Amino acid sequence: MSYEMIAALMFGSMLAMMLTGQRMFGVIGFVAVVSAVFLWGDRGGYDLAFSQTIKLMNWYPLLTLPMFIFMGYVMSESRLADDLYRMFHVWFGPVPGGLAIGTILLMVLISAMNGLSVAGMAIGATIALPELLRRSYDKRMVTGVIQAGASLGILVPPSVVMVLYAMIARQPVGKLWLAGVLPGLLLATLFIIYIWLRCKFNPSLGPPIAEDERLKITKGEKYKLLLAGLMPVGIFLVMMVPFVTGYTRLVESSVIGALAATAVSLFKGRMTWTIFETCTRKTLAISCMFLWIILAALAFGAVFDGLRAVDFVRGLFMDNLGLGRWEILILMQLSFILMGTFLDDTAMLVIVAPLYVPIVRMLEFDLIWYGVLYTITCQIAYMTPPFGYNLFLMRAMAPNEVTLNDIYRSIVPFVGVMIIGLAIVMAFPQIALWLPDKLYNP
Repeated sequence: MSYEMIAALMFGSMLAMMLTGQRMFGVIGFVAVVSAVFLWGDRGGYDLAFSQTIKLMNWYPLLTLPMFIFMGYVMSESRLADDLYRMFHVWFGPVPGGLAIGTILLMVLISAMNGLSVAGMAIGATIALPELLRRSYDKRMVTGVIQAGASLGILVPPSVVMVLYAMIARQPVGKLWLAGVLPGLLLATLFIIYIWLRCKFNPSLGPPIAEDERLKITKGEKYKLLLAGLMPVGIFLVMMVPFVTGYTRLVESSVIGALAATAVSLFKGRMTWTIFETCTRKTLAISCMFLWIILAALAFGAVFDGLRAVDFVRGLFMDNLGLGRWEILILMQLSFILMGTFLDDTAMLVIVAPLYVPIVRMLEFDLIWYGVLYTITCQIAYMTPPFGYNLFLMRAMAPNEVTLNDIYRSIVPFVGVMIIGLAIVMAFPQIALWLPDKLYNP
């Protein structure tokens, strides 16, 4: 049997096992080890799993993963995000669509403290959505705003998804995180411009706060809310400034962030033993899940390297189909969007990274830049019907008055905005590469 046929059987077996509802890491790791046993015997199969485990345990930047996850859960469980939203509510309420704009800014800051889009969705659906609906914001507008803003969680550092990509692509995590800063801010800016323009020309979509309500808020109260709301921003700065200036490495900065979040929650009297235990348990569960996924991905990629499946895919695209490097890159991005309709971001990366990363390297594209493109494409895929990941998360969290049809229709303009953002980053790679080239300290 040819190596190409073996690679096709591996993919087919993996997809068939996914339909049984088994956990992603179990499916991928099982297919990898069983394939290695059949290809290279018992010893080869056992050595594969063992060697990838040792490689994973020796990857020092992986220590950042539990630190940032813990920091995000502390921010969420101790309700520090509530202060941020109240600040945006007061300061942006008078602007047309101001609360929706404030929600986008809230999501950016939450993303900068968590790294998971699920956290942004949970906070947006529980804090922002009820308030926006109560103030007569259009339900399709606000559900789209929350989904689009939450998707920034996997792009704005510290992105947990980029940690996984860094391990598979063998790229520095810090450089990837810095590469996501300007594209993340670009997308957030495009979202804000779109919301402001829509509400400017159609104020019924996002009415500003009534004048009599604004007059009730004193200047002292506004500045007090500003101070309370900016405290989470201070956590981010305390964590990132030493890293960017070179005083700390990535792991040390992640520890500083976790300690700072815990200290602020204690100072505000919101950290109880129950909350601490909840944060610790959830951090352990999520960290273990990602460790198993990374381990399975490494094993799967090692088998593919041994099969030289990359040569087959390269021959198919370049020799048989005669495609150019940019055409191949666009096809790869389209495949991510297609897979994103029924898989989450980690599953997509684990399945195709063993093929795509070597192809990107062969086409002489920058792997840091491609990591940003992959992440933005995952954001789009999260919101693409019929089975976009964020669509069903929103349906589970939204009130009954928001139907699935409303949620589907809400994301259409935001997907368009994200495609524009993706095209800009593709056309101008320095948007992603300038900051890591300028600031990164290995």
